[in-house]
Amino acid sequence: MTTTSSPRIALITGGNRGIGRSAALALARDGVDVILTYRSNADEAAAVVASIAALGRTAVALQLDAGEVGSFDAFVAAVTESLRTSWDRDTFDFLVNNGGMNITAPFAEVTEADFDRLVDVHYKGVFFLTQKLAGLLADNGSIVNISTGLTRLTGPDRAVYASVKGAVEVLTRYLAVEFGPRGITVNTIAPGAVATDFSGGVVRDTPALQDQLASVTALGRHAVADDIGPAIAALLGDGNRWVTGQRIEVSGGLHL
Repeated sequence: MTTTSSPRIALITGGNRGIGRSAALALARDGVDVILTYRSNADEAAAVVASIAALGRTAVALQLDAGEVGSFDAFVAAVTESLRTSWDRDTFDFLVNNGGMNITAPFAEVTEADFDRLVDVHYKGVFFLTQKLAGLLADNGSIVNISTGLTRLTGPDRAVYASVKGAVEVLTRYLAVEFGPRGITVNTIAPGAVATDFSGGVVRDTPALQDQLASVTALGRHAVADDIGPAIAALLGDGNRWVTGQRIEVSGGLHL
């Protein structure tokens, strides 16, 4: 296995939009190359690749459904090939488990199919994708798992989503211990409510909700993707090499 060398490479799931896109661009500005994934919107992904190229960095977009564990072997093969052809490497440095979706419903109305989909994408997928990619992750690298402020506080119709994100936060601590001998840090970033396409764009498209969030946020406004992406990039910076096993909330002080 090769050791980490310049340039560093980040693999970001769901990097075609929202927080993932913001993280990809922030890392590119920091001199990091990117492998980003998209589930269905190849045009969005291509636009992010072009934006990263405009910053003087190299990027590759690969298709991935983060909830389809049976596709992970083929995805790992595609990552391996991309590393070889684009970087002449057999490892990457940073894994950001960001890809996700949400299905909202009151507890009494949650279906088993919806429950399974949320678990598959947000927990089972994160668990087994990280497992499959572990051999490609360079020693002294880093993993960042994306959680949610809803593991600290509650919101309507989010019982399943918040619960599986809570499982990811526990997994983060276990992985920090397991990967520690390789010098790999593992942390959680937990955003608050962010104005993106997530959950049907409810924060982005609802001014009344934005005002309500601003009223209970210490910094006095709702969040946008570019409040979160640079925080992910900063956590992956060399100055945070002694931070591992932590849940870091990036919410502007929501409901303190």
